[in-house]
Parts: sequence; C-alpha cells; structure tokens
Amino acid sequence: MINRLRNPWGKPRFLILFTGIYILWSLIPVAIAILFAFNNGRSRTTWQGFSTRWFTGESGSVLHDPALQGALRHTLFLGVVCVLVATPVGVALALGLQRWRGPGGGTINTVMLLPLVTPEIVMGVALLLLFLQVLPGIGLGSTAQAIGQVTFTISYVVVIVRGRLVSIGKDYEEAAADLGAPPHDQLIRVLLPLLAPAIIASAAVVFAISLDDFVVTQYLSGDASTTTVSMLLYASARAAPTPALNALATLLLVGSFLALILAYIGLRARKRGGGSVMEDLADYS
Repeated sequence: MINRLRNPWGKPRFLILFTGIYILWSLIPVAIAILFAFNNGRSRTTWQGFSTRWFTGESGSVLHDPALQGALRHTLFLGVVCVLVATPVGVALALGLQRWRGPGGGTINTVMLLPLVTPEIVMGVALLLLFLQVLPGIGLGSTAQAIGQVTFTISYVVVIVRGRLVSIGKDYEEAAADLGAPPHDQLIRVLLPLLAPAIIASAAVVFAISLDDFVVTQYLSGDASTTTVSMLLYASARAAPTPALNALATLLLVGSFLALILAYIGLRARKRGGGSVMEDLADYS
C-alpha cells in the first residue's frame, strides 16, 4: 500500500497507452491521405476502388501534369541544396562554438539559437524585406528560397552536432595529439568519424524540414517555377483538388523515407567498413 502511494502509476501501463494513442492519432490521418492517393475516382473522401491513375494515369496524374512535376522537382532541389550547404556549415559552426573561449561566446550561442525560437512568419517577412530592400540583386526565387531555408536549418545542425561533441569529450583528440597526430588528422580521422551519427542525423532532419517548409518558402517565391509541394497543396486545398495532390504528397513522403533509409545504410556502412577510431589512433603509436 505504501509503495502504491509513493508511485500511484505503478507499472507504466498508462504511458504505454498514451504512447499508442499518440502514435495512432499521428499516423491515421497520414494513412488516410495515402489511401485516397490510390482512389479510382476523383473524390478525396469517398472510396471508389483501388487505382494508380493519379500516379501514372493519362489525365491529371503526377506523371502527366507539368505543374505537379515541377513542384516535386523544385521541392527536392531545395531539399538537396539545403542539406549540402546547411550540414557542413552547421558542423563547422558547432565545432567553433563548442571551442569558443573568448569574450562574447554566450552572446554568439544565443544568436545561433534564435532561428529555433523565432516565429516562422517573422523569419519569412524579415527575409522577404532583406531580399527586396538590402539584396535586390538576388531578388526572389530559387536562390532566395535556398538561402532562407539554409538560414533557419543551420541551427538544427548546430544543436545536434554540439550535443554529440559534449558526449564525446576531448579524450580522443587529446590522445591523438599525444600520439603525434597533426591537427587535420585529429579532425578528419578522429573527430569527424565520431561525429558521423550526428552529422547524418542532422542532414536527415534538415532534408525533412526543407521538404515541409511552407512559410519562408512561400514568402521568397518568385513565380510559378518556384512553387513547392507544400505551396501547391495550400493553394489547391480550397479548389476541389483531385487525389493527384494526395499522390504528390505520397511521393514526397516516400522521398523522405528513402532519405532516412539511405542515411541509415550509410551509417551502417561507415561502422562496418570505416574501421574504428582506436585503429586510426594505433597508426600513430
């Protein structure tokens, strides 16, 4: 009785129940949206039989609609650019901020985290004014969208990589230095392999955020050629859209899962074939 009063929850049955409810609440709407991507009719609410017409059909499908194809290509393009730019820059900033010992370190760290707490609508308006008033030579369009997405996704990379840096500590780098490894080898052969899980995870997060972003991308859009999937879904939501939009969203979701799978495969391959840090350190002993 005393133990039950100390822990009225007892075994974590309620936690398991709430977790299951949350997972169902999150996945069921997505599953319904994917299901109607395979609807044989034009309805997005009434099931009319299974079909792939909205993916590959001759009329109104993703395969034969230039607007849908363009939105998908542009969304993936921005995602890839965002990963290729934000990930290495974020890793470099994380390394620099983690080792910053001079004055102003706290201020710089706070500024780096501002994009995480700034409302996205504020970020979008600020970037819009920046490209219209301060950098009119760039203007609105793909370049502005890529810069805007990189601007607020770098912070996610910094937070993830710095967390890994804290858990690693300085022991491996100091051991490599004691064994005579030059600074570039300490970074490339010791530190970066240890940071690989965080780098891969941050790249996957950046890619997912880029695919999902709407506000900043919408504000920085120049014309129809810079329309993304999220923008197209929003613009068509009130105009009796066909299940082709469900098919488009399904393809984007598949792309996200493929990115996660490739990241996982890359990490496993790195662990199997890349050798261990201790083996690299042994080269200097």
